[in-house]
Amino acid sequence: MAAPIIPENAPFTEEQRTWLNGFFAGWMAVENAGSMAPDAAKALLASQTNGSTAPSFAGTASRTASAGSSSTGAATATATATAVAEPPAGGGAEELTAEDLEGPWHDSSLNIDERMEMAKDKASAHKLMAAMAQLDCGACGYMCDTYALAIARREEPDLTLCSPGGRETERMLKKVVKDGLDAPAAEASAAPAPAASKPAAAKPAAAKPSAHTGRNTPVRTRVSAIRNLNGEGSAKHTVHVEVDLPDDRLKYKVGDSLGVYPHNDPGLVTQIQYALRAHGTEHVVAPHGIEAPLSDALRFTANLKDVSDDLIELVAASAKDADEKATVEALLEDDDALENADVLDVLKMAPSAIVDVKKFSQALRKLQPRLYSIASSPKAHPGQVHLTIAKVMYTVKDRVRLGVASSMFADRLKPGDTALSYVHAAPDFTVPEDASAPMIMVGPGTGVAPFRAFLEERAATESPGKNWLFFGDQHEKTDYLYGDEFAQMKKSGVLSRLSLAFSRDQDEKIYVQHRMLEEGAELYKWLEDGAYFFVCGDAKRMAGDVDKALHTLIAEHGVKSEDEAKQYIANLKKEKRYVRDVY
Repeated sequence: MAAPIIPENAPFTEEQRTWLNGFFAGWMAVENAGSMAPDAAKALLASQTNGSTAPSFAGTASRTASAGSSSTGAATATATATAVAEPPAGGGAEELTAEDLEGPWHDSSLNIDERMEMAKDKASAHKLMAAMAQLDCGACGYMCDTYALAIARREEPDLTLCSPGGRETERMLKKVVKDGLDAPAAEASAAPAPAASKPAAAKPAAAKPSAHTGRNTPVRTRVSAIRNLNGEGSAKHTVHVEVDLPDDRLKYKVGDSLGVYPHNDPGLVTQIQYALRAHGTEHVVAPHGIEAPLSDALRFTANLKDVSDDLIELVAASAKDADEKATVEALLEDDDALENADVLDVLKMAPSAIVDVKKFSQALRKLQPRLYSIASSPKAHPGQVHLTIAKVMYTVKDRVRLGVASSMFADRLKPGDTALSYVHAAPDFTVPEDASAPMIMVGPGTGVAPFRAFLEERAATESPGKNWLFFGDQHEKTDYLYGDEFAQMKKSGVLSRLSLAFSRDQDEKIYVQHRMLEEGAELYKWLEDGAYFFVCGDAKRMAGDVDKALHTLIAEHGVKSEDEAKQYIANLKKEKRYVRDVY
């Protein structure tokens, strides 16, 4: 590491000072066109070291799956881990038991209203948990239960971290908190909270793994290769990205994800500044709590896609025109209108508004890092991580919208550029410990990424277990991701079976769940022989359709009733033989 930037007498813990030294040293060394200027980094540093107490940092994360947006270069990482105290003694209402985790409200197939109804007479921690997306995706840096516990214990003030749950979850969490959290069981005898200048040591909030450590201690990684996986004429743009790991600080196993800190499209930042009538040099408190020029705050720390209620209220209050004010205020009651609206859209709804830039910055949500399923085995590619990222691009109201991070990888990031990264561990989503156990993998589109890693791992370790891959996309000619590699794996015997579903190569759309049903008898036989069943990809449709197909084929070929099929699948989950990585 270069000479320290943070003075020894600065009001940080040793861990915070070490992280910030590395962060700013890497940041100011970046030569990317999109990196923040050294003077801006120094300004951020000065704003932190002039205070009398240590700031409270809170990193945030967002699961944007391989098909979502990603990131690059000089992303601004918010720093050290939020302190999580020991659970209070005495079995308070804010605790969650193993039975609670399997409660009826912990079911991603249920909508939020159904889950909240089931938890209405429960403690606040249960209600908070029921409000979440129930994917246990790790996007927030917690699991659903540990995030609920952290809020219930008043240790996590940020209620916007559940990315899959979106505004629906955020509003419900705010309601539960507003209605009142349960008093901690040991409140009367609890020791006083530590002073801000001496933050408590980070400890797990529950037995489940948390992503806090890696998320808040990222390291700078360098992109060595980027190539488009789609053929000419494809409607998609999916890039294969190779990232060099700097040293042994970033270790991973197959099934893990790489978290990458993003920054926003500078063109979008310019448009927002224009709508604000701002020049970008105004100093504001950025969404992550550090003072910075407006342009840097918008580019490196602000979520410019998801609109907060605070922003809507601010723009409405600033509007001079009564009709514009009413139009903006109506958004508070109309989630459908906000489905594809971003920060710029809201500003354009009220051109008469003179919005205070300092209040504006504080009304924005934090820009969160993106998680990508790792598409490589460390045994096959030592010192590297491979990613499979689909560029997100769509048009709303005659304006092209780009995925925050996916467009960075696809369009602006070049080999040699760097990004702040960390490993997000997946405790159960990995190859079986028993190398002879069969594996069934369902990963359409970019959901195939971890299964490329699984297969590379099994090839490298010469595992004897059988492997069956279900892959699907639009067209075989242009969208068969890693097709040559899988064909070679089939030829070598690493892939025992390969089932393909290209939805638009015939009149009738065919998806992976249809192939599962067609080959249901053999798939059920594999399960009976001890196969592990893995699914990766879209949670909203694909994962549910695959789950329904699994229930159907088990009932049919296992000659079971609907309830017996449900119990069979429940047993698979309990044995960790049915594992999903969905988003």
